[in-house]
Amino acid sequence: MAIDSGRIEAAVAEILAAIGEDVGRPGLASTPQRVAQAYTEFFAGIGVDPREQLADSAEFLGEGETGELVLLRDIEFRSICEHHLLPFLGVAHVAYVPGTRIVGLGKLPRVVETIAARPQLQERLTEEIADALSDGLDAAGVLVVIDAVHGCVSTRGARQTATSTVTMASRGSLSNPVERSGVLAMIGGVQ
Repeated sequence: MAIDSGRIEAAVAEILAAIGEDVGRPGLASTPQRVAQAYTEFFAGIGVDPREQLADSAEFLGEGETGELVLLRDIEFRSICEHHLLPFLGVAHVAYVPGTRIVGLGKLPRVVETIAARPQLQERLTEEIADALSDGLDAAGVLVVIDAVHGCVSTRGARQTATSTVTMASRGSLSNPVERSGVLAMIGGVQ
């Protein structure tokens, strides 16, 4: 489903009016359009299968070996929390043990970006990235660790500006605590 910019613009204008603002004043006159454009970008992942980013993976035929580990650290992302429609920003650390397929390293951030570009919860984001990599690459093991700062925690309610949230999801061989701890040590700072 395509994003309906007109409805977003009308809704933003209504919100501005509801808080007592003059929607026509110079500083706000273009705000509904700007928010609609931003939402088009923020939510571009709705209805997109992140495994499409992995479709051009290649057979990995080492001499009887499947490879040990691929780890991409500090993949920056932004998402929008579905509870308050406020942003959360952070980094994802993504590791996989190849099964029979590998993919270009640039595809891993695209998987993260695709899944982050929809109304999201950090816990679900972490699980969905792990599932996409596990399924899309038929990986022998997957570990995803996300460390993010949430606008809803830092700007309202608790107002904890220095607090971050860490979530983790593992699949296959990286569900083993010993294997997982080795990858966590490589990521650094996450225990």
